[in-house]
Amino acid sequence: MANFFNDNNDLRFHLTHPLMKKIVALKEQGFGDKEKYDFAPIDFEDAIDSYDKVLEIVGDICGTVLAPNAEHVDAEGPEVINNHVKYHRGTQENHDALTRAGLYGMSLPRQYGGLNFPMVPYVMAAELVSRADAGFANIWGLQDCAETIHEFASEDLKSKYLPLANEGKTYAMDLTEPDAGSDLQAVMLKAHYDEKQGTWLLNGVKRFITNGDADVSLVLARSEEGTTDARGLSLFIYDKTHNAVKVRRIEHKLGIIGSPTCELVFTNAPAELVGDRKMGLIKYVMSLMNGARLGVGAQSVGISDAAYREAVKYANERAQFGKPIIQFPAVYELLTNMRVKLQASRSLLYETSRYVDIYKAYTHISNERKLEKEERDEMKEYQRLADVFTPLLKMFSSEYSNQITYDSLQIHGGAGFMKDFPIERLYRDARITTIYEGTSQLQVVAAIRGVTTGVYLNRIRFYEAQEIAPEYEYIRRQLVDMTADYEKAVATVQQVGDNDYVDFHARRLVEMAGNIIMTYLLLLDSQRDESYRESTDVFLKMAYAQNKERLAYIENFELKDVGFFKMV
Repeated sequence: MANFFNDNNDLRFHLTHPLMKKIVALKEQGFGDKEKYDFAPIDFEDAIDSYDKVLEIVGDICGTVLAPNAEHVDAEGPEVINNHVKYHRGTQENHDALTRAGLYGMSLPRQYGGLNFPMVPYVMAAELVSRADAGFANIWGLQDCAETIHEFASEDLKSKYLPLANEGKTYAMDLTEPDAGSDLQAVMLKAHYDEKQGTWLLNGVKRFITNGDADVSLVLARSEEGTTDARGLSLFIYDKTHNAVKVRRIEHKLGIIGSPTCELVFTNAPAELVGDRKMGLIKYVMSLMNGARLGVGAQSVGISDAAYREAVKYANERAQFGKPIIQFPAVYELLTNMRVKLQASRSLLYETSRYVDIYKAYTHISNERKLEKEERDEMKEYQRLADVFTPLLKMFSSEYSNQITYDSLQIHGGAGFMKDFPIERLYRDARITTIYEGTSQLQVVAAIRGVTTGVYLNRIRFYEAQEIAPEYEYIRRQLVDMTADYEKAVATVQQVGDNDYVDFHARRLVEMAGNIIMTYLLLLDSQRDESYRESTDVFLKMAYAQNKERLAYIENFELKDVGFFKMV
Protein backbone atom coordinates (compact mmCIF):
# COMPACT_ATOMS: atom_id res chain seq x y z
CA MET A 1 0.00 0.00 0.00
CA ALA A 2 1.05 3.62 -0.56
CA ASN A 3 2.20 6.01 2.11
CA PHE A 4 -0.89 8.19 2.51
CA PHE A 5 1.15 11.29 3.32
CA ASN A 6 3.78 10.97 0.62
CA ASP A 7 1.18 10.47 -2.13
CA ASN A 8 -0.68 13.66 -1.19
CA ASN A 9 1.07 16.83 -2.33
CA ASP A 10 -1.73 19.02 -0.97
CA LEU A 11 -0.77 18.22 2.62
CA ARG A 12 2.85 19.26 2.31
CA PHE A 13 1.66 22.38 0.50
CA HIS A 14 -0.58 23.40 3.40
CA LEU A 15 2.11 22.46 5.91
CA THR A 16 4.33 25.17 4.42
CA HIS A 17 1.74 27.96 4.49
CA PRO A 18 3.32 31.34 5.41
CA LEU A 19 1.23 31.58 8.60
CA MET A 20 2.97 28.46 9.94
CA LYS A 21 5.96 30.63 11.01
CA LYS A 22 3.73 32.54 13.40
CA ILE A 23 2.03 29.37 14.59
CA VAL A 24 5.31 27.59 15.34
CA ALA A 25 6.71 30.65 17.11
CA LEU A 26 3.65 30.86 19.35
CA LYS A 27 3.62 27.13 20.02
CA GLU A 28 7.34 26.81 20.82
CA GLN A 29 7.81 30.12 22.69
CA GLY A 30 11.49 30.63 21.95
CA PHE A 31 12.18 26.90 21.50
CA GLY A 32 13.02 26.57 25.18
CA ASP A 33 12.00 22.90 25.27
CA LYS A 34 15.14 21.98 23.33
CA GLU A 35 17.00 22.18 26.65
CA LYS A 36 14.69 19.61 28.27
CA TYR A 37 13.67 17.21 25.50
CA ASP A 38 15.94 15.64 22.87
CA PHE A 39 13.10 15.56 20.32
CA ALA A 40 12.08 19.22 20.73
CA PRO A 41 12.88 21.41 17.68
CA ILE A 42 15.66 23.99 17.78
CA ASP A 43 14.14 26.37 15.20
CA PHE A 44 11.29 26.80 12.70
CA GLU A 45 12.85 24.63 9.98
CA ASP A 46 13.50 21.85 12.49
CA ALA A 47 9.88 22.04 13.67
CA ILE A 48 8.48 21.74 10.15
CA ASP A 49 10.87 18.86 9.44
CA SER A 50 9.62 17.15 12.60
CA TYR A 51 5.98 17.55 11.53
CA ASP A 52 6.85 16.19 8.11
CA LYS A 53 8.63 13.12 9.45
CA VAL A 54 5.88 12.29 11.94
CA LEU A 55 3.22 12.66 9.25
CA GLU A 56 5.24 10.25 7.09
CA ILE A 57 4.98 7.72 9.89
CA VAL A 58 1.23 8.34 10.18
CA GLY A 59 0.92 7.99 6.40
CA ASP A 60 2.79 4.70 6.43
CA ILE A 61 0.65 3.20 9.21
CA CYS A 62 -2.50 4.38 7.45
CA GLY A 63 -1.44 2.74 4.20
CA THR A 64 -0.06 -0.51 5.62
CA VAL A 65 -2.26 -1.18 8.65
CA LEU A 66 -5.45 0.90 8.85
CA ALA A 67 -6.55 0.76 5.21
CA PRO A 68 -6.04 -3.03 4.83
CA ASN A 69 -8.06 -3.61 8.02
CA ALA A 70 -10.94 -1.33 7.08
CA GLU A 71 -13.11 -3.79 5.14
CA HIS A 72 -12.89 -6.53 7.79
CA VAL A 73 -13.68 -4.10 10.59
CA ASP A 74 -16.67 -2.79 8.63
CA ALA A 75 -17.98 -6.29 7.98
CA GLU A 76 -17.75 -7.52 11.57
CA GLY A 77 -17.48 -4.55 13.94
CA PRO A 78 -17.04 -4.44 17.73
CA GLU A 79 -19.06 -6.41 20.29
CA VAL A 80 -20.24 -6.18 23.89
CA ILE A 81 -18.82 -8.77 26.29
CA ASN A 82 -19.66 -8.65 30.02
CA ASN A 83 -21.05 -5.11 29.74
CA HIS A 84 -17.94 -3.73 28.07
CA VAL A 85 -16.85 -3.08 24.48
CA LYS A 86 -14.37 -5.33 22.75
CA TYR A 87 -12.88 -3.73 19.64
CA HIS A 88 -12.67 -5.70 16.43
CA ARG A 89 -9.21 -7.25 16.13
CA GLY A 90 -8.43 -4.90 13.20
CA THR A 91 -9.41 -1.87 15.28
CA GLN A 92 -7.15 -3.05 18.08
CA GLU A 93 -4.28 -3.55 15.61
CA ASN A 94 -4.80 0.01 14.35
CA HIS A 95 -4.80 1.41 17.86
CA ASP A 96 -1.74 -0.58 18.93
CA ALA A 97 0.26 0.46 15.85
CA LEU A 98 -0.41 4.16 16.44
CA THR A 99 0.30 3.80 20.16
CA ARG A 100 3.64 2.07 19.57
CA ALA A 101 4.59 4.88 17.19
CA GLY A 102 3.89 7.46 19.93
CA LEU A 103 1.26 9.22 17.85
CA TYR A 104 -1.44 9.76 20.47
CA GLY A 105 -1.36 13.08 22.26
CA MET A 106 0.40 14.78 19.35
CA SER A 107 -0.87 18.23 20.28
CA LEU A 108 -0.30 17.94 24.05
CA PRO A 109 2.69 19.58 25.78
CA ARG A 110 5.83 17.48 26.06
CA GLN A 111 5.62 17.43 29.86
CA TYR A 112 2.55 15.19 29.50
CA GLY A 113 4.13 12.86 26.95
CA GLY A 114 2.89 14.78 23.92
CA LEU A 115 4.73 16.17 20.90
CA ASN A 116 3.51 19.77 21.34
CA PHE A 117 2.37 19.86 17.71
CA PRO A 118 0.08 22.65 16.47
CA MET A 119 -3.42 21.80 15.27
CA VAL A 120 -2.42 21.91 11.59
CA PRO A 121 -0.22 18.77 11.56
CA TYR A 122 -2.55 17.08 14.06
CA VAL A 123 -5.54 17.73 11.78
CA MET A 124 -3.49 16.42 8.84
CA ALA A 125 -2.96 13.19 10.77
CA ALA A 126 -6.71 13.03 11.37
CA GLU A 127 -7.35 13.48 7.65
CA LEU A 128 -4.93 10.65 6.83
CA VAL A 129 -6.53 8.32 9.38
CA SER A 130 -9.99 9.19 8.02
CA ARG A 131 -8.94 8.41 4.46
CA ALA A 132 -7.79 4.98 5.66
CA ASP A 133 -10.79 4.17 7.87
CA ALA A 134 -13.39 6.80 8.77
CA GLY A 135 -14.78 4.64 11.56
CA PHE A 136 -11.43 4.34 13.29
CA ALA A 137 -10.95 8.09 12.88
CA ASN A 138 -13.54 8.57 15.62
CA ILE A 139 -11.47 6.57 18.10
CA TRP A 140 -8.31 8.40 17.03
CA GLY A 141 -9.98 11.82 17.02
CA LEU A 142 -11.47 11.59 20.50
CA GLN A 143 -8.06 12.32 21.96
CA ASP A 144 -9.40 15.87 21.49
CA CYS A 145 -10.92 15.28 24.93
CA ALA A 146 -7.40 15.51 26.33
CA GLU A 147 -7.19 19.01 24.81
CA THR A 148 -10.26 20.03 26.81
CA ILE A 149 -8.71 18.63 29.99
CA HIS A 150 -5.51 20.53 29.19
CA GLU A 151 -7.39 23.76 28.62
CA PHE A 152 -9.81 23.74 31.55
CA ALA A 153 -8.91 21.18 34.23
CA SER A 154 -6.80 21.65 37.35
CA GLU A 155 -3.09 20.82 37.30
CA ASP A 156 -3.77 17.70 39.38
CA LEU A 157 -6.26 16.39 36.82
CA LYS A 158 -3.97 17.30 33.93
CA SER A 159 -1.04 15.45 35.52
CA LYS A 160 -3.27 12.44 36.17
CA TYR A 161 -5.09 12.11 32.84
CA LEU A 162 -3.05 13.74 30.06
CA PRO A 163 -0.08 11.31 30.10
CA LEU A 164 -2.57 8.49 29.50
CA ALA A 165 -3.03 9.62 25.89
CA ASN A 166 0.52 8.72 24.91
CA GLU A 167 0.12 5.41 26.73
CA GLY A 168 -2.73 4.52 24.38
CA LYS A 169 -5.64 5.05 26.72
CA THR A 170 -8.82 5.96 24.86
CA TYR A 171 -11.15 8.92 25.36
CA ALA A 172 -14.85 9.70 24.88
CA MET A 173 -17.23 12.61 25.36
CA ASP A 174 -20.46 11.43 26.99
CA LEU A 175 -22.91 14.17 26.11
CA THR A 176 -26.14 13.01 24.45
CA GLU A 177 -29.05 11.21 26.10
CA PRO A 178 -32.28 9.57 24.88
CA ASP A 179 -34.10 12.93 25.28
CA ALA A 180 -31.14 15.26 24.74
CA GLY A 181 -29.55 15.06 21.34
CA SER A 182 -28.73 18.41 19.74
CA ASP A 183 -30.49 20.12 22.67
CA LEU A 184 -27.78 19.46 25.24
CA GLN A 185 -29.27 21.83 27.79
CA ALA A 186 -31.91 19.11 28.30
CA VAL A 187 -29.29 16.68 29.70
CA MET A 188 -30.58 15.09 32.93
CA LEU A 189 -27.91 12.54 33.94
CA LYS A 190 -27.52 13.37 37.62
CA ALA A 191 -24.34 14.33 39.45
CA HIS A 192 -24.39 14.65 43.22
CA TYR A 193 -21.56 15.12 45.69
CA ASP A 194 -21.28 12.33 48.26
CA GLU A 195 -19.83 13.77 51.46
CA LYS A 196 -18.97 10.37 52.94
CA GLN A 197 -16.99 9.21 49.91
CA GLY A 198 -15.68 12.68 49.17
CA THR A 199 -16.48 12.40 45.47
CA TRP A 200 -19.06 13.19 42.84
CA LEU A 201 -21.31 10.29 41.78
CA LEU A 202 -23.04 10.02 38.40
CA ASN A 203 -26.35 8.25 37.76
CA GLY A 204 -28.37 7.96 34.58
CA VAL A 205 -28.20 6.99 30.92
CA LYS A 206 -26.22 8.30 27.97
CA ARG A 207 -27.01 7.34 24.39
CA PHE A 208 -25.27 7.55 21.00
CA ILE A 209 -21.87 7.84 22.70
CA THR A 210 -19.01 7.43 20.25
CA ASN A 211 -16.31 5.09 21.59
CA GLY A 212 -18.55 4.79 24.63
CA ASP A 213 -16.52 2.40 26.77
CA ALA A 214 -13.37 4.55 26.68
CA ASP A 215 -10.73 4.59 29.40
CA VAL A 216 -11.32 8.29 30.13
CA SER A 217 -14.67 9.98 29.54
CA LEU A 218 -15.77 13.60 29.74
CA VAL A 219 -19.35 13.49 31.03
CA LEU A 220 -21.89 16.31 30.90
CA ALA A 221 -24.17 15.99 33.92
CA ARG A 222 -26.70 17.98 35.94
CA SER A 223 -24.98 19.03 39.14
CA GLU A 224 -27.51 21.63 40.30
CA GLU A 225 -30.65 20.08 41.73
CA GLY A 226 -33.93 21.57 40.51
CA THR A 227 -32.51 23.09 37.33
CA THR A 228 -33.59 22.28 33.78
CA ASP A 229 -31.37 24.51 31.68
CA ALA A 230 -27.69 24.89 30.72
CA ARG A 231 -26.83 26.71 33.95
CA GLY A 232 -27.32 23.52 35.93
CA LEU A 233 -24.77 21.46 33.99
CA SER A 234 -21.16 20.69 34.88
CA LEU A 235 -18.43 18.65 33.22
CA PHE A 236 -16.83 15.61 34.85
CA ILE A 237 -14.09 13.07 34.19
CA TYR A 238 -15.03 9.42 34.63
CA ASP A 239 -12.24 6.83 34.87
CA LYS A 240 -13.17 3.39 33.51
CA THR A 241 -11.13 1.64 36.20
CA HIS A 242 -14.03 2.33 38.60
CA ASN A 243 -16.13 -0.17 36.60
CA ALA A 244 -19.34 1.71 37.44
CA VAL A 245 -20.64 2.16 33.89
CA LYS A 246 -22.23 -0.63 31.87
CA VAL A 247 -22.57 -0.76 28.12
CA ARG A 248 -26.20 -1.65 27.52
CA ARG A 249 -25.70 -2.07 23.78
CA ILE A 250 -23.76 -1.03 20.70
CA GLU A 251 -25.97 0.68 18.12
CA HIS A 252 -26.38 -1.10 14.77
CA LYS A 253 -25.39 1.64 12.33
CA LEU A 254 -25.42 2.41 8.62
CA GLY A 255 -21.72 3.32 8.57
CA ILE A 256 -18.55 3.98 10.61
CA ILE A 257 -19.16 0.51 12.03
CA GLY A 258 -15.72 0.05 13.57
CA SER A 259 -16.47 2.91 15.96
CA PRO A 260 -18.65 1.59 18.81
CA THR A 261 -21.65 3.86 19.40
CA CYS A 262 -22.95 2.93 22.83
CA GLU A 263 -25.81 3.28 25.24
CA LEU A 264 -24.34 3.62 28.73
CA VAL A 265 -25.79 3.17 32.21
CA PHE A 266 -24.09 5.09 35.05
CA THR A 267 -24.65 3.68 38.55
CA ASN A 268 -22.99 5.69 41.32
CA ALA A 269 -20.05 6.24 39.01
CA PRO A 270 -17.29 8.22 40.78
CA ALA A 271 -16.28 11.33 38.86
CA GLU A 272 -14.03 14.39 39.12
CA LEU A 273 -15.19 17.93 38.38
CA VAL A 274 -13.53 19.78 35.50
CA GLY A 275 -13.18 23.51 36.13
CA ASP A 276 -16.11 25.30 37.74
CA ARG A 277 -19.60 24.06 38.44
CA LYS A 278 -22.38 25.25 36.10
CA MET A 279 -19.94 25.93 33.26
CA GLY A 280 -20.12 22.44 31.75
CA LEU A 281 -22.19 23.28 28.68
CA ILE A 282 -21.83 27.05 28.57
CA LYS A 283 -18.04 27.02 28.33
CA TYR A 284 -16.34 23.63 28.31
CA VAL A 285 -18.58 21.57 26.04
CA MET A 286 -18.86 24.45 23.57
CA SER A 287 -15.07 24.40 23.26
CA LEU A 288 -15.07 20.60 23.07
CA MET A 289 -17.70 20.64 20.33
CA ASN A 290 -15.74 23.16 18.25
CA GLY A 291 -12.78 20.80 18.38
CA ALA A 292 -15.02 17.89 17.41
CA ARG A 293 -16.40 19.86 14.45
CA LEU A 294 -12.88 20.57 13.26
CA GLY A 295 -12.31 16.82 13.54
CA VAL A 296 -15.39 16.06 11.44
CA GLY A 297 -14.03 18.51 8.88
CA ALA A 298 -10.82 16.46 8.70
CA GLN A 299 -12.82 13.23 8.60
CA SER A 300 -15.00 14.54 5.77
CA VAL A 301 -11.98 15.63 3.71
CA GLY A 302 -10.32 12.26 4.32
CA ILE A 303 -13.40 10.38 3.11
CA SER A 304 -13.65 12.70 0.09
CA ASP A 305 -10.01 12.00 -0.76
CA ALA A 306 -10.51 8.24 -0.54
CA ALA A 307 -13.68 8.36 -2.66
CA TYR A 308 -12.07 10.54 -5.32
CA ARG A 309 -9.08 8.20 -5.60
CA GLU A 310 -11.36 5.18 -5.92
CA ALA A 311 -13.30 6.92 -8.69
CA VAL A 312 -10.15 7.84 -10.64
CA LYS A 313 -8.82 4.30 -10.32
CA TYR A 314 -12.06 2.70 -11.48
CA ALA A 315 -12.61 5.17 -14.33
CA ASN A 316 -9.16 4.36 -15.72
CA GLU A 317 -9.66 0.61 -15.42
CA ARG A 318 -13.26 0.26 -16.58
CA ALA A 319 -13.67 0.14 -20.36
CA GLN A 320 -16.95 0.63 -22.23
CA PHE A 321 -17.52 1.01 -25.96
CA GLY A 322 -13.86 0.31 -26.59
CA LYS A 323 -12.24 2.89 -24.28
CA PRO A 324 -11.77 3.67 -20.58
CA ILE A 325 -14.78 5.50 -19.18
CA ILE A 326 -12.54 8.32 -17.95
CA GLN A 327 -12.44 9.50 -21.56
CA PHE A 328 -16.17 10.23 -21.61
CA PRO A 329 -17.09 13.89 -20.88
CA ALA A 330 -19.85 12.91 -18.45
CA VAL A 331 -17.28 11.04 -16.37
CA TYR A 332 -14.32 13.39 -16.50
CA GLU A 333 -16.56 16.33 -15.63
CA LEU A 334 -17.71 14.47 -12.52
CA LEU A 335 -14.11 13.66 -11.60
CA THR A 336 -12.98 17.25 -12.10
CA ASN A 337 -15.80 18.62 -9.94
CA MET A 338 -14.99 16.05 -7.26
CA ARG A 339 -11.32 17.04 -7.20
CA VAL A 340 -12.15 20.74 -7.08
CA LYS A 341 -14.59 20.33 -4.16
CA LEU A 342 -12.00 18.22 -2.37
CA GLN A 343 -9.30 20.85 -2.75
CA ALA A 344 -11.66 23.69 -1.79
CA SER A 345 -12.79 21.94 1.38
CA ARG A 346 -9.19 21.05 2.23
CA SER A 347 -8.12 24.68 1.88
CA LEU A 348 -10.98 25.70 4.18
CA LEU A 349 -9.99 22.95 6.63
CA TYR A 350 -6.43 24.19 7.03
CA GLU A 351 -7.35 27.87 7.02
CA THR A 352 -9.69 27.13 9.93
CA SER A 353 -7.03 25.04 11.66
CA ARG A 354 -4.56 27.92 11.43
CA TYR A 355 -7.06 30.29 13.06
CA VAL A 356 -7.66 27.78 15.86
CA ASP A 357 -3.92 27.32 16.31
CA ILE A 358 -3.24 31.00 16.84
CA TYR A 359 -6.03 31.77 19.28
CA LYS A 360 -5.44 28.58 21.31
CA ALA A 361 -1.71 29.29 21.50
CA TYR A 362 -2.44 32.74 22.90
CA THR A 363 -4.94 31.22 25.34
CA HIS A 364 -2.28 28.90 26.77
CA ILE A 365 0.29 31.71 26.88
CA SER A 366 -2.20 33.85 28.82
CA ASN A 367 -2.21 31.17 31.54
CA GLU A 368 1.53 31.72 31.95
CA ARG A 369 1.74 35.50 31.68
CA LYS A 370 -0.33 38.57 30.95
CA LEU A 371 -0.76 39.20 27.24
CA GLU A 372 0.23 42.51 25.71
CA LYS A 373 -2.63 44.56 24.24
CA GLU A 374 -1.59 43.67 20.69
CA GLU A 375 -1.53 39.99 21.62
CA ARG A 376 -4.95 40.17 23.27
CA ASP A 377 -6.43 41.90 20.24
CA GLU A 378 -4.92 39.31 17.93
CA MET A 379 -6.19 36.44 20.08
CA LYS A 380 -9.73 37.89 20.01
CA GLU A 381 -9.58 38.41 16.24
CA TYR A 382 -8.49 34.84 15.52
CA GLN A 383 -11.00 33.44 17.99
CA ARG A 384 -13.77 35.35 16.17
CA LEU A 385 -12.56 33.88 12.89
CA ALA A 386 -12.30 30.36 14.32
CA ASP A 387 -15.80 30.63 15.81
CA VAL A 388 -17.43 31.39 12.45
CA PHE A 389 -15.13 29.39 10.18
CA THR A 390 -15.57 26.15 12.18
CA PRO A 391 -19.30 25.72 11.43
CA LEU A 392 -18.67 26.86 7.84
CA LEU A 393 -16.01 24.16 7.50
CA LYS A 394 -18.13 21.49 9.15
CA MET A 395 -21.11 22.20 6.88
CA PHE A 396 -19.27 22.48 3.56
CA SER A 397 -16.78 19.66 4.06
CA SER A 398 -19.43 17.19 5.20
CA GLU A 399 -21.87 18.14 2.44
CA TYR A 400 -19.06 17.83 -0.12
CA SER A 401 -18.08 14.49 1.36
CA ASN A 402 -21.58 13.20 0.70
CA GLN A 403 -21.60 14.64 -2.83
CA ILE A 404 -18.17 13.25 -3.69
CA THR A 405 -18.91 9.75 -2.42
CA TYR A 406 -22.25 9.85 -4.26
CA ASP A 407 -20.53 10.79 -7.53
CA SER A 408 -17.77 8.25 -6.98
CA LEU A 409 -20.33 5.49 -6.56
CA GLN A 410 -22.10 6.74 -9.69
CA ILE A 411 -18.87 6.40 -11.66
CA HIS A 412 -18.54 2.84 -10.37
CA GLY A 413 -22.04 2.13 -11.69
CA GLY A 414 -23.63 -1.13 -10.55
CA ALA A 415 -20.29 -2.40 -9.29
CA GLY A 416 -20.21 0.39 -6.71
CA PHE A 417 -23.47 -0.85 -5.23
CA MET A 418 -21.81 -4.15 -4.38
CA LYS A 419 -19.57 -4.79 -1.38
CA ASP A 420 -16.70 -5.75 -3.68
CA PHE A 421 -15.46 -2.16 -3.90
CA PRO A 422 -14.47 0.22 -1.05
CA ILE A 423 -16.77 2.96 -2.36
CA GLU A 424 -19.80 1.15 -0.93
CA ARG A 425 -18.31 1.52 2.57
CA LEU A 426 -17.16 5.09 1.96
CA TYR A 427 -20.63 6.05 0.75
CA ARG A 428 -22.15 4.77 4.00
CA ASP A 429 -19.43 6.29 6.18
CA ALA A 430 -19.87 9.74 4.64
CA ARG A 431 -23.55 9.97 5.51
CA ILE A 432 -23.04 10.61 9.22
CA THR A 433 -20.74 13.59 8.68
CA THR A 434 -23.61 16.00 7.98
CA ILE A 435 -25.42 14.75 11.09
CA TYR A 436 -23.23 14.25 14.15
CA GLU A 437 -21.51 17.00 16.13
CA GLY A 438 -24.36 19.20 14.92
CA THR A 439 -26.30 18.75 11.70
CA SER A 440 -25.70 20.99 8.69
CA GLN A 441 -28.81 22.90 9.71
CA LEU A 442 -27.32 23.59 13.15
CA GLN A 443 -24.03 24.65 11.58
CA VAL A 444 -26.01 27.28 9.67
CA VAL A 445 -27.45 28.53 12.97
CA ALA A 446 -23.88 28.99 14.24
CA ALA A 447 -22.49 30.34 10.96
CA ILE A 448 -25.18 32.96 10.31
CA ARG A 449 -23.50 35.10 12.99
CA GLY A 450 -20.58 35.47 10.61
CA VAL A 451 -23.04 36.94 8.10
CA THR A 452 -25.00 39.25 10.38
CA THR A 453 -21.95 40.57 12.28
CA GLY A 454 -19.93 41.14 9.12
CA VAL A 455 -17.07 38.80 10.11
CA TYR A 456 -17.24 36.89 6.81
CA LEU A 457 -17.39 40.10 4.78
CA ASN A 458 -14.41 41.56 6.63
CA ARG A 459 -12.38 38.43 5.94
CA ILE A 460 -13.44 38.47 2.30
CA ARG A 461 -12.17 42.07 2.11
CA PHE A 462 -8.90 40.91 3.67
CA TYR A 463 -8.49 38.23 0.98
CA GLU A 464 -9.47 40.72 -1.70
CA ALA A 465 -6.65 43.05 -0.63
CA GLN A 466 -3.93 40.40 -0.97
CA GLU A 467 -1.37 40.73 -3.73
CA ILE A 468 -2.44 38.82 -6.83
CA ALA A 469 -0.39 38.09 -9.95
CA PRO A 470 -1.68 40.03 -13.00
CA GLU A 471 -2.70 36.85 -14.82
CA TYR A 472 -5.16 36.08 -12.01
CA GLU A 473 -6.75 39.52 -11.89
CA TYR A 474 -9.80 38.35 -13.87
CA ILE A 475 -10.60 35.93 -11.04
CA ARG A 476 -10.45 38.67 -8.46
CA ARG A 477 -12.77 40.84 -10.57
CA GLN A 478 -15.37 38.08 -10.62
CA LEU A 479 -14.96 37.59 -6.89
CA VAL A 480 -15.55 41.30 -6.35
CA ASP A 481 -18.79 40.93 -8.35
CA MET A 482 -19.76 37.92 -6.24
CA THR A 483 -19.07 39.91 -3.07
CA ALA A 484 -21.37 42.68 -4.30
CA ASP A 485 -24.10 40.09 -4.90
CA TYR A 486 -23.52 38.70 -1.41
CA GLU A 487 -23.83 42.15 0.17
CA LYS A 488 -27.00 42.76 -1.82
CA ALA A 489 -28.49 39.45 -0.67
CA VAL A 490 -27.66 40.18 2.99
CA ALA A 491 -29.15 43.69 2.78
CA THR A 492 -32.29 42.38 1.04
CA VAL A 493 -32.91 39.86 3.81
CA GLN A 494 -32.03 42.14 6.72
CA GLN A 495 -34.16 45.08 5.57
CA VAL A 496 -37.30 42.98 6.05
CA GLY A 497 -36.64 43.29 9.78
CA ASP A 498 -37.89 39.84 10.70
CA ASN A 499 -35.70 37.28 12.51
CA ASP A 500 -37.62 34.33 11.08
CA TYR A 501 -37.00 35.70 7.61
CA VAL A 502 -33.25 35.87 8.29
CA ASP A 503 -33.32 32.30 9.62
CA PHE A 504 -35.28 31.14 6.57
CA HIS A 505 -32.62 32.44 4.18
CA ALA A 506 -29.67 31.75 6.48
CA ARG A 507 -28.37 28.75 4.59
CA ARG A 508 -28.41 30.61 1.28
CA LEU A 509 -26.47 33.51 2.81
CA VAL A 510 -23.95 31.22 4.52
CA GLU A 511 -23.42 29.25 1.31
CA MET A 512 -22.84 32.45 -0.65
CA ALA A 513 -20.21 33.55 1.86
CA GLY A 514 -18.59 30.11 1.87
CA ASN A 515 -18.40 29.99 -1.92
CA ILE A 516 -16.59 33.33 -2.02
CA ILE A 517 -14.22 32.39 0.81
CA MET A 518 -13.25 29.03 -0.68
CA THR A 519 -12.67 30.57 -4.11
CA TYR A 520 -10.39 33.18 -2.54
CA LEU A 521 -8.51 30.47 -0.65
CA LEU A 522 -7.93 28.54 -3.87
CA LEU A 523 -6.87 31.75 -5.60
CA LEU A 524 -4.35 32.48 -2.86
CA ASP A 525 -3.16 28.87 -3.02
CA SER A 526 -2.53 29.31 -6.75
CA GLN A 527 -0.27 32.27 -5.98
CA ARG A 528 2.07 29.90 -4.18
CA ASP A 529 1.63 26.98 -6.60
CA GLU A 530 0.19 27.46 -10.07
CA SER A 531 -1.04 23.85 -10.15
CA TYR A 532 -4.07 25.11 -8.18
CA ARG A 533 -5.09 27.46 -10.97
CA GLU A 534 -7.30 24.94 -12.77
CA SER A 535 -9.16 24.11 -9.57
CA THR A 536 -9.61 27.82 -8.89
CA ASP A 537 -11.08 28.37 -12.35
CA VAL A 538 -13.49 25.45 -12.10
CA PHE A 539 -14.59 26.22 -8.55
CA LEU A 540 -15.13 29.88 -9.48
CA LYS A 541 -17.53 28.85 -12.26
CA MET A 542 -19.51 26.61 -9.90
CA ALA A 543 -19.53 29.16 -7.07
CA TYR A 544 -20.46 32.08 -9.35
CA ALA A 545 -23.46 30.21 -10.79
CA GLN A 546 -24.63 29.01 -7.36
CA ASN A 547 -24.45 32.48 -5.86
CA LYS A 548 -26.41 34.00 -8.75
CA GLU A 549 -29.08 31.37 -8.20
CA ARG A 550 -29.27 32.09 -4.46
CA LEU A 551 -29.48 35.84 -5.03
CA ALA A 552 -32.28 35.40 -7.57
CA TYR A 553 -34.23 33.24 -5.13
CA ILE A 554 -33.86 35.80 -2.34
CA GLU A 555 -34.80 38.75 -4.55
CA ASN A 556 -37.95 37.00 -5.77
CA PHE A 557 -39.07 35.96 -2.31
CA GLU A 558 -41.35 37.80 0.10
CA LEU A 559 -42.07 37.47 3.79
CA LYS A 560 -45.58 36.15 3.10
CA ASP A 561 -44.05 33.25 1.11
CA VAL A 562 -42.59 31.79 4.32
CA GLY A 563 -46.14 30.86 5.29
CA PHE A 564 -46.32 28.38 2.43
CA PHE A 565 -43.40 26.41 3.87
CA LYS A 566 -44.91 26.47 7.35
CA MET A 567 -47.93 24.63 5.97
CA VAL A 568 -45.89 21.54 5.13
